[in-house]
Formats: sequence, C-alpha cells, structure tokens
Amino acid sequence: MVRVKVPLDATRTGRDAAALERGLRQLIVGQEEAVQQIVNLYQMHLAGMNSPDRPVGSFLFLGPTGSGKTRIVEATAQSLLGNPNSVIKIDCAEFQHSHEIAKLLGSPPGYLGHRETHPLLSQEVLNQYHSDKVKLSFVLFDEIEKASDALWNLLLGILDKATLTLGDNRRVDFSRTMVFLTSNLGANQMSSILRPNMGFTAAEVCQSTDAGVLTEDMSGKIERAGVEAARRRFTPEFMNRLDRIVVFHPLGQAELRKILDIELHLLQQRVFDSVGPHYFVFTASAQAKEHLLEQGTDLKYGARHLRRAIDRLLVQPLSNLIATDQLHSGDVVQVDYSPDLKQLAFLREAEGMPVQAMAEMAGVSLMPPPTAVSSATAESSRAGTARSSRRA
Repeated sequence: MVRVKVPLDATRTGRDAAALERGLRQLIVGQEEAVQQIVNLYQMHLAGMNSPDRPVGSFLFLGPTGSGKTRIVEATAQSLLGNPNSVIKIDCAEFQHSHEIAKLLGSPPGYLGHRETHPLLSQEVLNQYHSDKVKLSFVLFDEIEKASDALWNLLLGILDKATLTLGDNRRVDFSRTMVFLTSNLGANQMSSILRPNMGFTAAEVCQSTDAGVLTEDMSGKIERAGVEAARRRFTPEFMNRLDRIVVFHPLGQAELRKILDIELHLLQQRVFDSVGPHYFVFTASAQAKEHLLEQGTDLKYGARHLRRAIDRLLVQPLSNLIATDQLHSGDVVQVDYSPDLKQLAFLREAEGMPVQAMAEMAGVSLMPPPTAVSSATAESSRAGTARSSRRA
C-alpha cells in the first residue's frame, strides 16, 4: 500500500449524468434546482450508491401552473429514453375515491373484474420502455393533492420499499423507477407574494425590464410557501419518504423568451415529423417573436399561456396556408409582424428547396420517409415468414 494525499473533486459528474444535465438544460428554463436534483439522484443510481430497496428517486414538485413541473419529467424521459411519451402518467383527479384504486392494482379475488381489469401499474407496464442501455421507468402522479387518502397510503409502500402488490397478488418492483409527484399546493400564496412587485398582466410585464427577476428574499418566501402548504396537506410519514421536495418558481419574461425559442424549434421539428408531404421552413423575425411574447405573457399561467398564443397566432395561420395550397413542400416562409394589420404576416421567400437542405437550415432532424419505413417493415415480415417456413 502506498500512502498518498490526492485532493478529490466530489462536485464533478460522470459522462452519462452530464449528458442528462445538458439535455435537460436544453429543454427546461428557469428551474435550475429541479434539474440539478434529478441529475444528482441519477448519478447516485449510475454509481450504484442508491438504496436497492427504494425507488431510484422520488420527487415532489410544487409550484404554480405552467412552471414546467410536468415538462421536466417528460424531458428527463426524452433525454434518457429518447421518447417523452415513455412517462407513465397517473392523473390523480381520476382517483378521488378509494374504490378507484382498483384501476391501478386490478380487482382483487372475489370482486367483479378480477383477472379482467388490467392494472395500470403492472411490471409489464413499468418495463415497456426499457432500452438496452437505460433500464429505468418514469411514473408521474400528476396533481397528487386531488387523490384520495387511499392513493397516498398506496404510495407509502412504493416510496419506502419499492414494491406494490396487485389485486392478483403479483408483486411489482419499483427499484428501477423514478417516481414524480406534482402539485399546485401553495400557488395562491406564491401569487400573493409576487403581486406587489410584479403583477400578472402582460402590460405590467412589458413596462419593466426586471419583470420575472426574483430577489433572494422573494425566492425564499416562495419556497417556504410551497413547502408549508404541502406539510399542511400531507402527513409527516408521507413527506418523510420523499427524496427531494422542489419548489418551481413562476416564470418571468426572460424565461418565457427562452421558452419561445424552444417552442418554435419544436414546432419546426413537428413539421418535419409529420406524415404529410408539406415540408417547409419558417423563420420568425424579432418583431414577430415580440408579438408572440406580448400576447403569450401572463405570469399567472406561465408557459401554457405562451403555447396557446403560439397555437392561435402561428400554428393556425400556417395550417390555413397548407389547407388552401398556398404553402408547398420546399418553401421558406418568413413570419413577420405587420403594425398596420396588428397581426403576423407571412411571406414566401424561397421555394423548391430540397428537404435535406431545409432540415439543415432549420437545425432539425429528419424522420425516415413513410415509404422507407413501410418497406423495411414488409421486408422484416417477409424474412420472419421465411424463417417460420424453414422451421416448419
């Protein structure tokens, strides 16, 4: 044995955890603590230091609507599994009565529907999105405060022992699962803290360049309001079983501006992911973005209000242009703001551009053509039939 004194840096993260952090920061704006907490627990899982008889991580996300609580769960699944829809979502508004828990577990013996009701939390459901590299599941209990006490009691076993017994006595293992709970508890108190300084209307936001910037004192008050509201609603034994409790801050104009760029990029990707023949590129001017931001800024409703403004002011007109054959595949469309019309204006700047060139221009990825996918599927089917014939 050689005695050495080598300083170690315990703040560094591994390559896979760093990749997750980069992916989250590309999709999530203004919620640094939530990103860091997810990365930290994922790093513990990769290092094998998390408890083997508990979930990989359990989170309670508190905060107002539109602050990104659900979005960060989808972004985590997208970064690790490549599919934001791989999150198993449980809408707790559907479980306000204790008898509705049977939808999660399946009906027990002696009850109507036994062995006919497919449980929502079976092992097959948890494992369906596992990949060769990442064998993790993501379960989201959305708006947990709306659920009955029976669901909270059910969660106690999942959070503490990472196991769940179904109605047919099968056991489900949650030891390779990240469990997320979201809640709007404390949102009203947060609103009252913000109202004297920031207000909630778009006009007030536009009047001040500092709108949306929280002081350290205000940030602390918001966090305390969220945590205290959760403690009043949930039992101490429930709160003690959670790994992390994170309060999401309301999004200000600076964050919404970044979210606007992300949403426009996702919209462009949606164009290239569509099955139809209309592949086109749109570019939004600074004036067009300001108009979308002005119409979509309401701190009370967060990013959801901005997405509705994009759908109403941009997606709907583009859909009209496609439906009326004014927009064709290969077109490049400039989106600007017309002060006279007080609305967005659309101008075709180029046409006949190759699809690959448009994708490179927009910085998006291309999906395989439908014909190529169907051909590959048919070829795979023929190969499987041939192998079956040879075995026969």
